[in-house]
Amino acid sequence: MSPGRIPVPLLVSLALLGFAGNSLLCRAALSGGAALVDPATFTSVRLASGAATLALLLLARGARPGQGTFGSAFALFAYAAGFSLAYVRIGAGVGALVLFGCVQTTMLGAGLLYGERPSASGWIGLSLALGGLLVLAAPGATAPDPVGALLMAAAGVAWGIYSLRGRSAKRPLSATADNFARAIPLTLALSLGSAFFLEVPRISPRGLLLAVASGALASGVGYSLWYAALPRLSALRASVVQLLVPVLATAGSVLFLGEQLTARIVVAGAMLATGVLLALRKPRGS
Repeated sequence: MSPGRIPVPLLVSLALLGFAGNSLLCRAALSGGAALVDPATFTSVRLASGAATLALLLLARGARPGQGTFGSAFALFAYAAGFSLAYVRIGAGVGALVLFGCVQTTMLGAGLLYGERPSASGWIGLSLALGGLLVLAAPGATAPDPVGALLMAAAGVAWGIYSLRGRSAKRPLSATADNFARAIPLTLALSLGSAFFLEVPRISPRGLLLAVASGALASGVGYSLWYAALPRLSALRASVVQLLVPVLATAGSVLFLGEQLTARIVVAGAMLATGVLLALRKPRGS
């Protein structure tokens, strides 16, 4: 089935699962002192495997990459590189708050700039959802590493820009494939620069496997689904639904990585879910 024929709620749900999957895969590969791969290599393998997967999907459909732009490719690269580089410096909860806070600010600001006006329930829902992120990340968290916070903030702005640019894509799979391919020279330059000036590349079979899974499935396929959904979402709605990703990622961490489920996580998840539902609610008569 073509992504354009998949119902929007299903497209969004699958894309958000892909986003959360990226968080889990990156945590497993990059967090802690015993990281399985260095962040530059992880980013390069992630984007290259995503590009290869997308090329195969297009080949199977008899289509070709197209409609990508260097602007979108740079935003994609900046997001992926900033996220990976920040992940070894910043905690998971604070990182999610910084990343998605910047995504929401970027997309909401663009929506307001172009005339989108949330309803009263929309404003309440957005505030409640952002409050849920604060509950999820703030209590007990130490001040984040300033370099890590800056890198994560840049990643959030870049992802917000990439999402906004994707709303005009007519062929989302082709555009995503093109953007991934255009980003490869940028990420190879990052790897070479990192090897010469920052650290010796650190590679393990498991780390490479996690990077490939992140690129091929969570990124390549997930972002194609997201690009297919974006033309049918307002900037506000596209922004708000992404607030569910930290909740999904946290749930995945509990189920698959053995992290502890706390009352704070339950309360934050309830606030986020309720806030998203309120923000997505259509006013009467619309």
